[in-house]
Amino acid sequence: MKAIVCKKYGLPSNLVYEDVTSPKPKDNEVLIKVKACGVNFPDTLIIQGLYQFKPNVPFIPGSDVAGVIKELGANVKHLKVGDEVFGFVMQGGYAKEVAIPANVCFKKPPKMDFSVAASFMIAYGTSYHALKDRAKLNEGETLLVLGASGGVGLAAIELGKLMGAKVIAAASSKEKLQLCKEYGADEVINYTKEDLKSKIKELTDGKGADVVYDPVGGDFSELALRGTAWEGRYLVIGFAAGQIPKIPLNLALLKGCSIVGVFWGNFAMKNPKGNMDNTLQLMKWMEEGRVQPHIHKIYPLEKAPLALEEMMDRKVRGKAVIQCS
Repeated sequence: MKAIVCKKYGLPSNLVYEDVTSPKPKDNEVLIKVKACGVNFPDTLIIQGLYQFKPNVPFIPGSDVAGVIKELGANVKHLKVGDEVFGFVMQGGYAKEVAIPANVCFKKPPKMDFSVAASFMIAYGTSYHALKDRAKLNEGETLLVLGASGGVGLAAIELGKLMGAKVIAAASSKEKLQLCKEYGADEVINYTKEDLKSKIKELTDGKGADVVYDPVGGDFSELALRGTAWEGRYLVIGFAAGQIPKIPLNLALLKGCSIVGVFWGNFAMKNPKGNMDNTLQLMKWMEEGRVQPHIHKIYPLEKAPLALEEMMDRKVRGKAVIQCS
């Protein structure tokens, strides 16, 4: 089968499009023929050896997959060959076929396009776990979303509104902020032109944000934490800026706030029932038309390096998707 292979850590241009052996599913896995794979910012870090875990090379990147079941592992009973599904795998998605754990593989609603299904699991799973389980976001609270025009950011805006919050979206351009408004943001901040901390205070009548959703890291993290309300919750989602900030911990003391880590992938593996409950709720909202991923562009499998380059260059709004078959 064809796949995108990372043979040495480095930039997307180092990736190789070549024939590899199709995987065999283990007892608790299913083999799917991949129709589409979502591109996520961690993919750009994993291929450079900069992510929290470093797979041994060579490996196939890609985690957010949708396709058709081709083969079942011996212990899999709730799925069958031919089922259209979407799911999550630690690596292997940029390929014609991939084996994924059955406990994070879900039947795709018939009306859901494969490209949408491949844009769903990580962005919405991460954002819902963050807001519901980690922040315990309450109706009437204020949610600040950094990097708000990205896949997880737009999902956080939609879910924050569904959960009854006032949502402030922060991003780096007028065009990105316009998309955030279309996804339901009540207020917006252009943090390349406005002072983030003072603007947060202005938009919250001096109180600050009850919950901060930060997938960016870098220079804006401390400013956002300084704009957090008393007993606020600061969600550490990721570091798209490429820099892991060093936070003065006295800020947590002075504000009585919590700095909360969010690692949806580990949550999904360690608490499959909780993840199943969350996914079923998200699928219900999807079928009702209350959430909808924004597809930036669909790339053929051999152009996956270009998709990753455009992700690194901050050209992607919403989700980029690799069409695998």
